[in-house]
Amino acid sequence: MMDEQSPPAESPTEDPLVARVRELDSTARQARVTANRPSVEVSADVLVGFMTRLKQESDLHFDMLCSHTVVDWLEEELFQLVYQLYSTRHQNYLQVSVFVSRDNPEVPSVSGVWKVAEWQEREAYDLFGILYDDHPDLRRLFLEDDWEGFPLRKDYKDDFMLDGPKI
Repeated sequence: MMDEQSPPAESPTEDPLVARVRELDSTARQARVTANRPSVEVSADVLVGFMTRLKQESDLHFDMLCSHTVVDWLEEELFQLVYQLYSTRHQNYLQVSVFVSRDNPEVPSVSGVWKVAEWQEREAYDLFGILYDDHPDLRRLFLEDDWEGFPLRKDYKDDFMLDGPKI
């Protein structure tokens, strides 16, 4: 039994990789302490510089953008842009997230940092409507050019959608 004089339980410690990454930008914050992969959140205005340093710093060397996707937080009126990075030199993973408003989903493109981002950002644009500033070829990837709307948004509706079972 814990008596009233006992010190409070220690808070979870910051992952050493996240601590190093946070040195690159003081606004970066650890997103999940118990994640099996370290995770940080940054703001859109520092995204390109932050990602560039993650790739260029020799002790980090995140040379691979494994994937980029979007999570639609409809009730919060936000999109979470999720970047999964990997360092082939250090065999480390890192998740970087950026939150943007659903009303104005615009962020800078990281295609100048990792060429593969051109395709991944086009997919996010095509299916969620995320706009990427300075993208070299931002156009639909899967859907026809005259398609209206963005089908992976949670509030998307069209005439061909089936209603799910009523529970």
